[in-house]
Amino acid sequence: MTPPALTDFPITARWPAQDPSVLQLYSFPTPNGVKISIALEELGLAYEAHKVTLAEADVKSDAFLSLNPNNKIPAIIDPDGPDGAPIGLFESGAILIYLAEKTGKLFGETQSQRYEILKWVMFQMGGLGPMFGQLGFFYKFAGAEIEDPRPRERYINEAKRLLSVLNGQLEGKEWIAGEFSIADIAIAPWLRGLDLYGAHEVVGWSDYPNVIAYLERFLARPAVQRGLNIPARD
Repeated sequence: MTPPALTDFPITARWPAQDPSVLQLYSFPTPNGVKISIALEELGLAYEAHKVTLAEADVKSDAFLSLNPNNKIPAIIDPDGPDGAPIGLFESGAILIYLAEKTGKLFGETQSQRYEILKWVMFQMGGLGPMFGQLGFFYKFAGAEIEDPRPRERYINEAKRLLSVLNGQLEGKEWIAGEFSIADIAIAPWLRGLDLYGAHEVVGWSDYPNVIAYLERFLARPAVQRGLNIPARD
């Protein structure tokens, strides 16, 4: 049987590849989206970025749903998949793990180190991202119009708790799980997202000095600065 080609993925009809030999990224510069562009820049992998906006015309299009039925960015197609054929992936955590395993970088050197990194990736995927996202909705966006204060209070308090967890973990450490890893690439963009929500004061940002210094270190990395603007919004 002939192995699948990049053109066998329907998404490539709407967002065509200029160079089908390199990894294709379908994304937008949200906290989840920039995880992958930052990882690709840190890893030095060749790729093309396709802007998929959050508008329903993009993320709920048949083309995008053919790659990610959950209609969320980011997603990728790697023409050089693990079985010698292209592979399509969605979910930012899964993509980070895939890229780290593909390159043998940013994922520790021993099994114990990998699991230490993996648990903090899961901490972000299951806690930090969803809870900060709800904070943004109820504090900054449409949910802010709700008169009942309980949703806002819930997610403000949960954001504080999660920041306290991170602040404790970072005591005496430069990075969350030892050496710089995909765990940091997962976590730090969501910390940066608090600025977008205008939520620094309400979560008591100044109470978490280790987190503040950690985010500053992260943002100082050249690959991070490049990845934060890929794909460009305009």
